[in-house]
Amino acid sequence: MTTFDDLLEEAGPFGRCQRRVFALLCLLSLPFAGVYVGIVFQGFTPDHWCRDPAVVERRQACSWSLEDSRRLTVPLVNSSGVMQQSSCERYAVDWNTTGLSCDTQELNLSGVPVTTCKDGWEYQYEGRKSFVTEFNLVCSEGWYVDMYQSTLNVGFLAGSFAFGFFADRFGRKISFLLSNVLNAISGMALAFAPNYVSILVLRSIFGFGVKGGWMSTYVLLTEIVGVEYRRTVGILFQMFFSVGVLILPLLAYFIADWRWMQVVITAPYILFLSYYWLIPESPRWLISQNNSSKALEITEAIAKENKRNLKNVKTLTDEEGDSTSASLVDLFRTPNMRKHTLILMFNWFTSAVVYQGLIMRVGIAGGNVYIDFFIAGLVEFPAAFLILFTIERIGRRIPFASANIVAGAACLITAFIPDRMSWFKTVVACIGRLGITVAFEMVVFVNTELYPTYVRNLGVSVCSTLCDVGGIVAPFLLYRLAAIWLELPLIIFGVVAFVAGGLVLLLPETKGVPLPETIEDIEFPNRKQEDAVENQHMKKLLKSDLTNNKETTTV
Repeated sequence: MTTFDDLLEEAGPFGRCQRRVFALLCLLSLPFAGVYVGIVFQGFTPDHWCRDPAVVERRQACSWSLEDSRRLTVPLVNSSGVMQQSSCERYAVDWNTTGLSCDTQELNLSGVPVTTCKDGWEYQYEGRKSFVTEFNLVCSEGWYVDMYQSTLNVGFLAGSFAFGFFADRFGRKISFLLSNVLNAISGMALAFAPNYVSILVLRSIFGFGVKGGWMSTYVLLTEIVGVEYRRTVGILFQMFFSVGVLILPLLAYFIADWRWMQVVITAPYILFLSYYWLIPESPRWLISQNNSSKALEITEAIAKENKRNLKNVKTLTDEEGDSTSASLVDLFRTPNMRKHTLILMFNWFTSAVVYQGLIMRVGIAGGNVYIDFFIAGLVEFPAAFLILFTIERIGRRIPFASANIVAGAACLITAFIPDRMSWFKTVVACIGRLGITVAFEMVVFVNTELYPTYVRNLGVSVCSTLCDVGGIVAPFLLYRLAAIWLELPLIIFGVVAFVAGGLVLLLPETKGVPLPETIEDIEFPNRKQEDAVENQHMKKLLKSDLTNNKETTTV
């Protein structure tokens, strides 16, 4: 009986066919970046203040500047020790019954009572039209902006479970097709939604399809390449998300309307429908469904494209089938499994909260949002190379823990750097962004190395749901705490990242350790490591004997 891994070595573990599929599927990560962090531009909140129709009319008649009319409308308030013009209050003056001439814009109104905004808001647009300005989602309605990102993550959470089941039941390829149909319809409908409630509903549906399709793609990609290429392919696939992050501010600079930007983000998913005829179904999944003949047919097509020839193989077996007895209880029943599960869940949560928080903070920190976003996105690129360079030299645990600790330290330091040192503040914040990016990418494959085979998929699915929970919490944590003090979210991010890094040090090192197959391998790791060392020693002895025999024969 031949396993698929044996056959894949003959067909080519990463030949022309896999490289073509890899290139096509990596494009999926580009619009995913726009979906995930596009709120920075689509939900941009410009400087705003209460609108007074009488003052606006007088401003137009007298050719006042915005600042002139603003002084007659907006009182000064104490914000973190600094006097600033209020965004949510106005002077309680009825200018229609009060004399207001073109030379009275310098009136002293310090003793006049104030009231809340009653006639809407005015905005310092700066060339952008976001859903915030369209629906006046400021002041008491500001929490609706948080909901825009949170409903996306609710969709992510539901999509992870639903498409995980659907892909295992009906196949990776049909799941990918279904997700793209859903993405194209809901994404375009979102661009033309008439009210904000419908936007939130469509946003959650959009997230449902996007996350499900991305997961199906990731699984398909790792299942058609050789074992030695899986980790590299997985990391580089995630790196293309960073490419999308770099493209996003360039698109936003030229597309100022959030609705048209939504159209552009959605359009690629229409093109991805053609992938149904360009990518193969996973032979591993077909084998698990007892359809070895179709799996062999696809593998032969892969070998042909890779210019390889297969031996006369009649049957295929799946040596890595999951046990049907795997259950959620297995993740918590024994001490080490319980420890791994809780630590990984917290790290998934931390990565999502800190990563999303740092990205969305760019939109409220002031400065040039396009340049700041681009620079912050640029620093994500070294993450993949740092991981690939360190994990086989240093191991997993130290780089993983260090990435979290560096991110936490950078957040805390950034919070206390004065605004006048903006360049230094940007540099330190970028270091934090790099650190949390490394941590986010590492938690994905470290998760797979800490669970036995029969419960590995379940372990990754359960732990990664905390990523979506973190995404739901992140916007509320950022925007509501920033309203109290702009730097307060950074302090929370820093503390959480420090704790996550410390917890990672409690995990075992998995470098050079065979993947666990049973719970006993997790609970008694030394036994597994001793067997691995003994096997390596036996291989060295065998190699040495073969070399000596060869030398003797030569003599």
